[in-house]
Amino acid sequence: MLRAGSVVTCMACRNLLPSRMGVKFRVPLQKLHPFSRAIHHRHSANTNPQRPPHCSAARHYTSLSRLPMQPPKSRSGGHGYQQHRTFWVARLAARLLKLRYILLGSAVGGGYTAKKTYDEWKEMLPDMSQYTWIVPDFVWELSENIDLNKLASALPEIEEIAKLLPDMEKISENFTFLKSLLSSGLGEVNGASGLRLLLETTGDSALRAPDISPTSAAVSDSSDKQFKKQGLLSELILIQQQIQQHEEEMRRAAAAASNAPPPPREPSPSPALNPSPSQPKSKSSDKEKIDQLQEELLRTQLKYQRMLERLEKENKELRKVVLQKDDKGIHQRKVKKSLIDMYSEVLDILSDYDSNYNTQDHLPRVVVVGDQSAGKTSVLEMIAQARIFPRGSGEMMTRSPVKVTLSEGPHHVAVFKDSTREFDLGKEEDLAALRREIELRMRKSVKEGQTVSPETISLSVKGPGIQRMVLVDLPGVISTVTTGMAADTKETIFSISKAYMQNPNAIILCIQDGSVDAERSIVTDLVSQIDPQGKRTIFVLTKVDMAEKNLASPSRIQQIVEGKLFPMKALGYFAVVTGKGSSNESIDSIKDYEEDFFQNSRLLREGMLKAHQVTTKNLSLAVSDCFWKMVRESVEQQADAFKASRFNLETEWKNNYPRLRELDRNELYEKAKNEILDEVINLSQVTPKHWESILQKKLWERVSTHVIENIYLPAAQTMNSGTFNTTVDIKLKQWTDKQLPHKALEVAWETLQEEFARFMAEYKGKDQDDIFDKLKEAVKDECINRHMWNERAMDSLRVIQHNALEDRSITDKPQWDAAIQFMEETLHSRLKDTDFVISDMVGPDWKQRWLSWKNRTPEQHIRNETKNELERLLKLHEDHTAYLANDEVTTVRKNLEGRGVEVDPVLIKDTWHQLFRRHFLQKALFHCNLCRRGFYYYQRHFIDSELECNDVVLFWRIQRMLAITANTLRQQLTNTEVRRLEKNVKEVLDDFGEDNEKKVQLITGRRVQLAEDLKKVREIQEKLEAFIEALHKEK
Repeated sequence: MLRAGSVVTCMACRNLLPSRMGVKFRVPLQKLHPFSRAIHHRHSANTNPQRPPHCSAARHYTSLSRLPMQPPKSRSGGHGYQQHRTFWVARLAARLLKLRYILLGSAVGGGYTAKKTYDEWKEMLPDMSQYTWIVPDFVWELSENIDLNKLASALPEIEEIAKLLPDMEKISENFTFLKSLLSSGLGEVNGASGLRLLLETTGDSALRAPDISPTSAAVSDSSDKQFKKQGLLSELILIQQQIQQHEEEMRRAAAAASNAPPPPREPSPSPALNPSPSQPKSKSSDKEKIDQLQEELLRTQLKYQRMLERLEKENKELRKVVLQKDDKGIHQRKVKKSLIDMYSEVLDILSDYDSNYNTQDHLPRVVVVGDQSAGKTSVLEMIAQARIFPRGSGEMMTRSPVKVTLSEGPHHVAVFKDSTREFDLGKEEDLAALRREIELRMRKSVKEGQTVSPETISLSVKGPGIQRMVLVDLPGVISTVTTGMAADTKETIFSISKAYMQNPNAIILCIQDGSVDAERSIVTDLVSQIDPQGKRTIFVLTKVDMAEKNLASPSRIQQIVEGKLFPMKALGYFAVVTGKGSSNESIDSIKDYEEDFFQNSRLLREGMLKAHQVTTKNLSLAVSDCFWKMVRESVEQQADAFKASRFNLETEWKNNYPRLRELDRNELYEKAKNEILDEVINLSQVTPKHWESILQKKLWERVSTHVIENIYLPAAQTMNSGTFNTTVDIKLKQWTDKQLPHKALEVAWETLQEEFARFMAEYKGKDQDDIFDKLKEAVKDECINRHMWNERAMDSLRVIQHNALEDRSITDKPQWDAAIQFMEETLHSRLKDTDFVISDMVGPDWKQRWLSWKNRTPEQHIRNETKNELERLLKLHEDHTAYLANDEVTTVRKNLEGRGVEVDPVLIKDTWHQLFRRHFLQKALFHCNLCRRGFYYYQRHFIDSELECNDVVLFWRIQRMLAITANTLRQQLTNTEVRRLEKNVKEVLDDFGEDNEKKVQLITGRRVQLAEDLKKVREIQEKLEAFIEALHKEK
């Protein structure tokens, strides 16, 4: 037991060493645990304690060598174990050193972890070097090619640039003075209060001339000094005050003379200038002084007007230079659309969109209406600053609405919506070309039998200093339909004008000819019906120069521009001059003439017209301001309306077509086009065997009647084989020269059509859609109409057919058997048809009469009796010819009359023809069966043989001709005609794709219309939202 235990204990001691150790040695006894050492001393007697240990270097590789030595526990009795000292200082130092290493290791490990985390995050970031291509190359090369320091030093100082700019303070003072002048110096204009907002600015309120009151005398001296310090502006205001002072003196003098109280008067601007009640002056001197002061006031007004025009001209030139520099940048960049261009795009889409699904176009635009030849087009040209419209003397020139989008740009150009050509409005040849193009487009839009058209022509005009707006020039309103016009021209013009004016957000620019009597106006009544309150109407009186000359009372013009003559109301009233009536006048010359006229006109001098009511320049400013004000007030509401319409359309689509894509008409057409082209490609993959079998069958169906009736039957009536062959050869030659090639090409063309139609009808794709059926049918018909077979094919086919029919040599027995089978099938088919004709002629037999309860008609009874009589004749003469002799017809008729049957000779001959035909076919079938064994006699040319099978040879020749013809036609089809048909199909599809009316006719249905509406409404909504966003940014 002890031995076993010692052995086990020693083995346990040995096993304490790791198995990884490559060197095996005993552990020194001094290094063992005390408990293990005690066991070792008791049970290992054969251990040599004096044996020196192994190399000391090896012990550092053992784990047991590092175990701390623990003293044995003291037993009761106190002997055997010595107390060990505890070096607590050394232990404490060791613990502290251990703590230091732990902190150092933690710091190193944390730094490594942080670096690893940073590397991971860095790898997660995208490689921005791949996107350097977005930035143009010149940016990277800018520092290399341009010395930025030298460029910065060459730039002028801010003070130098400030000297070049206009004095904005002076401009502000001028506009403030003009505002005060219009508000107080020139009096009030009825109906023009809304337009005064156009000239209001946030200038100094001190520049406005206050009214003079009698109670403000204490402040007059100081205010007078303040005005004098302001140069010409104060001088002008003083003149205005003196005018009011003298008017007050005249009123007081008149009141003192009549011992009546003076009339109430509004307070004057400066109390210091109030007149003294003493020393009244005479009326004549006061009137002369007032006239002098008015002339002085007008001269000062004109002086400041010219100053403002000069400043505006300089501003216009500066803006043009800035725009040109921006347009000719260092590098090409994406051009940002202007605000008015974005708005015009929306209107263009709406003009093409038939909004019949809870969506109405209520977006603002300026609608130009007026009587014919009232000067509408001239006013629009003055606003656009170019003679862009065709002109005529008294005749109707505007035949359709013309939408003109005006915007500012560096160059004065015009562009159509659907064209990229730019017309330079500074060149006379481009202006003439533009006028011709507009006239041509108008005439194209007018349908046959009509005079005007509702289709809109869209034009964009850009130039420096042009006010931004969208105008629509409508055909002039007429009172009488003249010769050459459609009967409904007047009503059509009224309906077009009302359609545009009924838009509640449209600005109505009503043009009235001032040179004619106001009572002859038609358009004013129309406008007053649409806008009775005049909240969106601007009235324009044209040809004022002629009106001033012709009218005996100029106050009538004042009544018109004050809104007192016409029953209509307006937001503002304007008087303009658009030239002397010559079509060769330029815009600049018209402007000069207009300014000269109003400067010298008594209308303005006597106060009948106000300064802000004249010239097309003031008109364009007022119209543009009203237009943008209306746009800002209504565009968001219209965007919400289109958003609601889009929701309704999407809901309808989701409920009715949940599994279909929203494809509009153009997308559906492209899908159908691809399907049709795939079907045409499949046509070229038809096997030659299929083509030949169809062609051979159809060709025989087409020519079999002619072969049997005109070739075989006449030749079979001959008495010998020589005559039979001669007759056959002659008739085959005639047939080949005249009819056979043409019939063969007809069959080939019909076969191609049928196969094409079959592929079009049997297309079984996954995306098959019955909405394309009408389009496919139209494409097929149009291709068939356009396709013409190659003319040279007929000549080559005639030669091939003639050579095939000339051959009579049957080379082997299978060909002979095939000819026999072909002849037998043909004769059986003809016999079956003949029996059916005879049965229809004579009516039901006794079996059908008893079983089906059918009876014969009297005519059928006569034919039946005739048939029976002729059958007896055939039994007596089996070799009878194909035609009855006259005496035979008479005999048959008399025999029938003897039985009480009256019959016509023509009926006898018709009945005989069918009976003989059946008799001949039966004999031919019997002869065909006999000829099955006639190939041996054929090889010997039927010498010394009673059997002659020349009819079998005839059918072999026909059969071979059919096979060769079918093969030739198949080659023409696959090599030429199918490819030409594919080309025709592509051409037809391209033509249909360019014809929008054709697509509307061929691709129809609620599904198509719903997808079209969805596309348009989405596009309108998106463009409107982009426009609104840009509009808010501009604010």
